[in-house]
Amino acid sequence: MRGLLILMLLAGALALAWWRFESAIPRHWHPAEPLQVDDPLTPVTKWKLHRLADDREGCLAALATVPEGELLYTPLADHEPVAGCPLENVVRIQSSGVDFNAGFVARCPLALAWTIYERQRLQPAAESVLGSRVARVEHYGSFACRNVYGREEGRPSEHATAEALDVAAFRLADGREIRLLDHWDEESTRGEFLRQTRDGACDLFGNVLGPDYNAAHADHFHFGMRGFRLCR
Repeated sequence: MRGLLILMLLAGALALAWWRFESAIPRHWHPAEPLQVDDPLTPVTKWKLHRLADDREGCLAALATVPEGELLYTPLADHEPVAGCPLENVVRIQSSGVDFNAGFVARCPLALAWTIYERQRLQPAAESVLGSRVARVEHYGSFACRNVYGREEGRPSEHATAEALDVAAFRLADGREIRLLDHWDEESTRGEFLRQTRDGACDLFGNVLGPDYNAAHADHFHFGMRGFRLCR
């Protein structure tokens, strides 16, 4: 009986110690805490994003943490717009803190990753380097039912599941425009801004491809969700 009491006391002490330990972990470092868009970024953030790929309700709950009026989106039912390319856990983005040249369909974690990236990496880089916020983003789309590079054979592209967004240009609130094709290689504030936007995206997206990757990406950034740290 005495031994059982000691074991119960030890178990209680361990439970209390674990509760205190968990309580001391900041929410943005805690893997079990739901993701919010303004949580400081940590290595756990990207893991949380990947975990939401199969958690529609959890992902929509994270999108709902965007302050009212700062993200316009519509959750979509799972559907198959093109034979062989079913879309699951997707939303349509109309606008965020920026306008887009066109709305786009995105897997929910991609929409969430973009929203966090825009708020915590893109806009701070624009204000710091260029002294103006980004007002509009020009993209080439997110969904395309095709294999990588449009090949007849091979693995499906991230675009086939709406898990990637190709971004070509940024227009600032003061009217300036920065295009990858024109300004990537510049030794200027525009070139520095583009390089910072690329590097900052690597904290959130599984793969970030741009002009330094290959000629196919000379005019755009590919922000994709697969993988964990391909950043070129």
